[in-house]
Amino acid sequence: MIERIETGARMSKIVKHNGVAYLCGQVGDGDTVADQTRDCLARVEALLSKAGSSKEQMLQAVIWLADMADFAEMNAVWDAWVPEGHAPARACGEAKLARPELKVEIIVTAAC
Repeated sequence: MIERIETGARMSKIVKHNGVAYLCGQVGDGDTVADQTRDCLARVEALLSKAGSSKEQMLQAVIWLADMADFAEMNAVWDAWVPEGHAPARACGEAKLARPELKVEIIVTAAC
């Protein structure tokens, strides 16, 4: 069975199937990549909770940065947020994001 949560015409914020929660990409507010990453991760954590999961159950994270020059600044926030011993498989790359003010987008898959 597939369960869709907060579904709109274009996408669902969460799709659950066979004990796995797939979150839509999350972006955050703020002027710096650190601010946007903190806000983005707070949104990820809220969606994980809504899915019946947590950051300790993350399986994979895909991170898009508008500029790889922000890699270290984003990682400082990420490293403080990820629970020790529960780091997911992760990829990070540079991409043109949906709006020019966006600096980071994070996509998470987790067990639930």
